Amino acid sequence: MFDCIIIGGGPAGLNAALVLGRAKRKVLLLDENKPRNAVTHASHGFLTRDGIKPSAFKEAAYADLRKYPNIEWAQVRVGAMTKEQGGFSVQTETKETYHARKILLATGLKDQLPDIAGIESFYGSSLFPCPFCDGWELRDRPLVVICKDERVLHLGKLIWNWSKDLVICTNGQRFLTDEQKTAFLANGIKVIEEEIAALEGEDGQLQNIRFADGQEINREGGFVAVDLQQAEAFGKALGCTYNEQGGIKTDPFGRTSVAGVYASGDTTFNGPQQLILAAAEGSKVGAGIVIDLVDEEF
Repeated sequence: MFDCIIIGGGPAGLNAALVLGRAKRKVLLLDENKPRNAVTHASHGFLTRDGIKPSAFKEAAYADLRKYPNIEWAQVRVGAMTKEQGGFSVQTETKETYHARKILLATGLKDQLPDIAGIESFYGSSLFPCPFCDGWELRDRPLVVICKDERVLHLGKLIWNWSKDLVICTNGQRFLTDEQKTAFLANGIKVIEEEIAALEGEDGQLQNIRFADGQEINREGGFVAVDLQQAEAFGKALGCTYNEQGGIKTDPFGRTSVAGVYASGDTTFNGPQQLILAAAEGSKVGAGIVIDLVDEEF
């Protein structure tokens, strides 16, 4: 029996594995290797790792884990998990069954892009969800903010920090008040409420936005408000409570409402989603699991 099985090999799961392994715990990390940042060419804002390719980050993480023979991992999709006497059993879709005293859910979130023709061609190359992750690379260029709801009030103002040449597109939604539009215009931000017909460009580089009414504007990149959903439903299957944002509800050390089940990283949907924050939370939750194991044994 493992002390802990970690589901998900993103920064939270990997860092939790490192902390648990260094505490002499027997750990199994199961990862399907379908990360949310699969379209991303580089990750930013992580001290000593700024600009690193996601694949290189993962290789470096596994190189660290290899130092600890008590940490095992497998690239496999988990099919189900159930609570049993003394812990949990985890079944993979390749029919293996593993047993552990604790479970850590670090499966992350999925992005749901707006239904706009061509948007997939630019997402992760010149169109991004987070200015703190990719704002520097797009600084001072002609940018667009695509957002169909009131999040645009925050997002538009925030992106203005990185570029004053900014156009807000609400993609056919007309929810902004005259006062809100006047505030944007006062800061040089144009607002277009027409429906977007298509995003156009080449090799991942956004060049043009075409609207349903025939008008077109040239843009070199931008940011889009995406909808987020849990990548997996294991938390619900185990009976975990969720917060108002749709994340698994936890205490500061990742304990969920189900004894022995922990959650970490984007899975908790508890604040900004950034590489360094997910890794830090994985470290903290890994320590929390060790503390709970020791309390049970001492």
